[in-house]
Amino acid sequence: MTHSALPESLAKARERLHQALKEAGRPLNGASLLAVSKTKPAAMIRQAWQLGQREFGENYLQEALDKQADLADLDDIVWHFIGPLQSNKTRAVAERFDWMHSVDRLKIAKRLSEQRPAHLAPLNICLQVNISREASKSGVLPEEAAALATEIAKLPNVQLRGLMAIPAPATTLEAQREPLAALRNLLVSLQATLPQAPLDTLSMGMSDDLEAAVLEGATLVRLGTAIFGARNSG
Repeated sequence: MTHSALPESLAKARERLHQALKEAGRPLNGASLLAVSKTKPAAMIRQAWQLGQREFGENYLQEALDKQADLADLDDIVWHFIGPLQSNKTRAVAERFDWMHSVDRLKIAKRLSEQRPAHLAPLNICLQVNISREASKSGVLPEEAAALATEIAKLPNVQLRGLMAIPAPATTLEAQREPLAALRNLLVSLQATLPQAPLDTLSMGMSDDLEAAVLEGATLVRLGTAIFGARNSG
């Protein structure tokens, strides 16, 4: 995608989300777009920011850190790390990001808590749940999520905000909704178990299943291609 196409594509993504919220009977501020900007240049992120987008998701740490350096003047940008993270790279996420979506081990959460700078607000965390039980996917299994969430909620410098999942692809709306409903039900269960935690976030839904995700209560919808165009190779 060229930079000239971004205003139209971002406007279409926002309209699609608003339409989905309307059809679900939800308020128009009930879910936000998380612009997944992996492999896209910092200049495109800056352009999206100029168009009012504030929340951006990155999968690759070094690429994200380079972009953050280029965009350091945008002091109200909100950075989400949504990719897998090795335990020896947690410090950069703890120091440079506002959200971490892909926590599925207590070791990672503990390191993020220990390495979060004292002058920053707690790092917002979502547990990644392997809701479709795919061998190829990361994430805690649904039946193990409550125990992990309980331990993470005790950590001082992170804040458990909710759940994230990437369900297996499905071709019908009803089939898409099934795992997303399971994730929503899991969050409701955790809210009862951990009433002191601000469990208000469901990070689910991408370009192919946005409507299903909104019907099932998504609060952060992760769109990449729909906003920025086809992913760059490499």
